[in-house]
Amino acid sequence: MTTTEVIEQALRAAVRAPSVHNTQPWRFVVTQPLVELHLDRDRVLPVVDPTGREARISCGAALFNLRLACQAAGFAAVVDPLPDPARPDLLAVLRVSASRPATPEQTTLAHAITRRATNRRPFNDRPVPPAHLRALVRAAEVERCHLVVLDTPKGLGTFATLLRRADHVQEQDPIFQRELRDWTDGGADGVPRAAGGPRPEVGSLLALRQYPPESTVERPYERDPLVAVLVTHGDTPRDHLRAGLAMQRVLLTATVVGLSASFLSQPVEVPHTRTALRTLLDLSGQPQTALRVGYGHPAALTPRRPVDAVTTLGTEVPS
Repeated sequence: MTTTEVIEQALRAAVRAPSVHNTQPWRFVVTQPLVELHLDRDRVLPVVDPTGREARISCGAALFNLRLACQAAGFAAVVDPLPDPARPDLLAVLRVSASRPATPEQTTLAHAITRRATNRRPFNDRPVPPAHLRALVRAAEVERCHLVVLDTPKGLGTFATLLRRADHVQEQDPIFQRELRDWTDGGADGVPRAAGGPRPEVGSLLALRQYPPESTVERPYERDPLVAVLVTHGDTPRDHLRAGLAMQRVLLTATVVGLSASFLSQPVEVPHTRTALRTLLDLSGQPQTALRVGYGHPAALTPRRPVDAVTTLGTEVPS
C-alpha cells in the first residue's frame, strides 16, 4: 500500500468519528506525507459550544481514527498537536512515515471504526463485567486522560440530578432549541430523526436529550445505568484535543467488547452544572464529556460528509 492509499483510507476512517450534534467540525489539508487537521469555525455551535471546546474534542476523535487507520495499515503515524501558536485552529499535523507492523490492538480497534455508532435507545439491565470496565478505564489512560466510573449510588444520583438540571436549562432556552433544530435531520450532517431514542418513561433516572421532533413514545430505560465521566488534567485546547483522542479510544474499545454507548453531554455543556459536577463528584480534573454505557441492540450509523468535502490537497513535501 502506498502513502497516498494509506492517507485516503485514513481520511475515510477519520470522518466516521462522532461529533457534537454531528456537526463534523473538521477540515483536512493533505500535503504528503503530512495531514493537517483544522477546526472548521463555521461548524462551531455558538450556543451550546461558544468556546469550541466540544468541537475540538470532536476533532480529537477524528484525529484518533486518522492515526489508528495509518497504524493498522502498517505505517508509522506521528502527531504534532497544536504546532503553530499563531494558527490556533490548526489542531494537529500527522506525519505518515516508514512501515511499522500493526499491533493486534491497533488492528482490532481499527476494525471497530465502521461499526461504532451512538446508541440513544434503551439498554438492557445486563451488568457490564469488571474486566470490560477496566478495559475502558485503561483506554482513557493510554491517552493521558481519566475515565471516572460512577459506581456508587451517591455518585450516580448526584450526576443524575445535575443532568436533569442542565437538561431543563437547555429545554427552556429557545435559542438553544433553535440551534438544536437546525442540526436535526440535516442530511449528510446533523442528527437524523431516526437516530433519536424514545422518551424515557416517567421516573427514569437519566434525562436523555430529545431531538426534535420529540418522540411521543415512552420506553423503560435501564434501571441501574452505567455512567462514566471523561476527565482531563486541564481545560486548554490541548486538553480538549487529548479528550477527543481518549473518548474515541474508549468508544472503540466499548464496541470491540460488544458494548453500546451514548453521550450525556448536558451537565458538561451548562457552565454552572459543569462546575458542580467537578465539585460534587470530587473530580481531580476537568469533566469533558459523560457516557452512558451498556448492552443494547445495534444502532444505525449516521451519515457523514464525503471525504472530498472536508479535504484540500496540497503538493508533496520532502519527508
